[in-house]
Formats: sequence, C-alpha cells, structure tokens
Amino acid sequence: MPGITTPLIDFCSDVAGAGHQFLEEELFNRALCRERKRAERSDSSLLLVVLDLTLYRVKVEREKVVKVLAHHIPEGMRETDVCGWRKCGESMGILFTLVAVNDVATSLRAVELKVRDRLQQWLTPSLYQKMILIFRLFPDNNCLIGKEKEYTLLFYPDVMEQSPEARVMDGVKRCMNFTGSVSVLLLLAPLTLAIALMVKLTSKGPVLFRQERMGQYGKPFMLLKFRTMYADNDDSIHRSYVKSLIAGGNRSEGAESEGEVFKIKDDPRVTPLGRFLRKFSLDEVPQFINVLKGEMALVGPRPAIAYEVDSYAPWHRCRVLARKPGITGLWQVTGRSLTTFDEMVRLDLRYIRNCSIWLDIKLLLATPKAVIHGKGAY
Repeated sequence: MPGITTPLIDFCSDVAGAGHQFLEEELFNRALCRERKRAERSDSSLLLVVLDLTLYRVKVEREKVVKVLAHHIPEGMRETDVCGWRKCGESMGILFTLVAVNDVATSLRAVELKVRDRLQQWLTPSLYQKMILIFRLFPDNNCLIGKEKEYTLLFYPDVMEQSPEARVMDGVKRCMNFTGSVSVLLLLAPLTLAIALMVKLTSKGPVLFRQERMGQYGKPFMLLKFRTMYADNDDSIHRSYVKSLIAGGNRSEGAESEGEVFKIKDDPRVTPLGRFLRKFSLDEVPQFINVLKGEMALVGPRPAIAYEVDSYAPWHRCRVLARKPGITGLWQVTGRSLTTFDEMVRLDLRYIRNCSIWLDIKLLLATPKAVIHGKGAY
C-alpha cells in the first residue's frame, strides 16, 4: 500500500486482532463491497459510519483513541454488522446492515445520536472534539446527514482502489485516448467542417449541442454533439420516456418496440439532416474533443444523462462510477437502441468487469461495422 509504512501496517493488524470482529482494511472493504452488492439486489439498506482520525496528529494520542474504539465498538454491535479499518491508520468504519428505512431521516438521526453518545462515554472531551464523524446511507435516497444529495464513493472501495496492473492499463488507455482522438479529429477535419456548415444552413440555432452528462465518479461534464434537433425544443418528451424505461413501465408513444432505449423513433424534434447524422453516428464526432479533454474515453459505458441518473436503481450506479463514459463500447457495438435499459446496463457492467486493452481494441475495430449498418440508431 503506497505511503503506508510497515510499523503502521503492524499497528493496524495488532488493533484488528485485539478487538472482536474488528477487521483489517482489506477484509473490511471486501465486506463493504459484498454487503453493497447484496443491498443493490435485495432493495435493503446499509448505513456506514466513518470515524476519521486525521485530527489526531500526535502518535500516542491516536493510538490511545484507536485502542479504545477497537475494544468498545464491537461490544454493542449485532452479529450481522461489520467494523474495522476503512483506511489503515486514518479512518475506522462501522457498517450497519439491513437498516429500516420507513422513516429514513428519523432512523439516521437516532443512529447519529447513539454513536455520538457512546463516543462521549468512551473518550475524554478533548479527544472527542477531534473526532470527525461521517454518516452515509446506501442507497442515499436524498437523505445524507449534513449534506445535500451527492454521489458518495465510500461504498465503492473496489472502484477507488486499483491494483498496479490496473494503473498500468489506465495509463495505456490514456495514451490510446489521446492519440486516437487527435488522429480522428485531424482525419475527419474536412468532414467536420462540412457537417458544421450543413447544420448551420439547414436550421436555426448553434452548430454544437451541449448537454450535461455524468462522467466517472458521477462528475458532470458538458458533452458535445452536432445539433440534430430544432433549437429551443422541449425535452420533457425524452425525460418522460427515459423515466418510464428505467422504471420498467409502459413505453412512450413513438417507440418502435418494447426493446428500445433512449431513442424515440420519428421524434418530431429531430431535423431531416439530424436523422441522417444520427443514423451513421456522425453527430458524435465532436465527442472526440471530450476524449481529448479527459472527460470521456474512446471505449466505455454510454454517457449517462444527468436527469436519467436520478431514476437509477442502486445497481445501475456502478456503470457511472467505475469507468469514464466512452464514444463506443459493448452496448454501442452489440445493442444500441434495440436493447432494454437493464440490458444496456448489464452490457456496460460486463465491459467494466472484463475491461482490458485487447477488449478495447476489439470494440474499436467492430465500431465501423456497427456505424455503417446503422441498426438501432435514430
């Protein structure tokens, strides 16, 4: 583990061994991931309490606090709860499983008061004042204590922690993204200028369409496309359509089949030129600028629309957090608009699990055929 000295690792291990069910960092994070995935599929909830120790700058003081907490915390826990190092030597975690969410705000406040009361009993006032407490509920349901709604990565240590091999692969992917985007932008420069001119001449409005999308770790960015719709159109049609698809309800009027996702056939907002551009994905050429800026990758999950994410089920979220969105990907090559939303998410998650340089190359090579075929593009 970078930056962690052997004495500190030994100290963490000793503390973990001293307390009943107090786990070392790797075991705690593994349990956290397992319980998160269980909650995603079972519609149950988890509450994570993080005890941040960064304000205890004196070694003796920090060791005293850690030993007290490691001894007392497991005593009042249920067998199904988990406690241990969230980050060795820096923060400890308590994971409460199967949390009742009939009244989320009341439940969270009750847990917060109980935890604070116990800490005040175990620690002296001077030590308690330095304790930083963080409470996070999964799924959040807009009820994070002391915070407005946000994407928290505390429940995703598997996303944040990377092996040396994964870091090398990410470095290679960054080189591929930079080289590929520059090459395509230069190669397609004449075509890009021609499309821009045609968009300007055939309908009123800007040449480029900008829309907020969710990048890796839920960070928003402005995605670029050639405008394919009439300017100043109402997006409520698409908002309603997407919400219905994600919820698994009735398909919106205009859908070609029950399998369509995100694209409405014969959308009245789309210009004649826009239909042609969409058919062959030419409207997406400006996204290579997003790749060049590091907001997207050549290969990755489909870029999620900001208002779409609000309707996500918990298990959908990993497709937004784990990887940068891509211009092409497993869904774009194999499914496009002929798959359901859940099938699209499963394709993205399959790509995330099996991500490799070789898989990216195969998907890049398969993309031209999918674009020329144009199946499922509207």
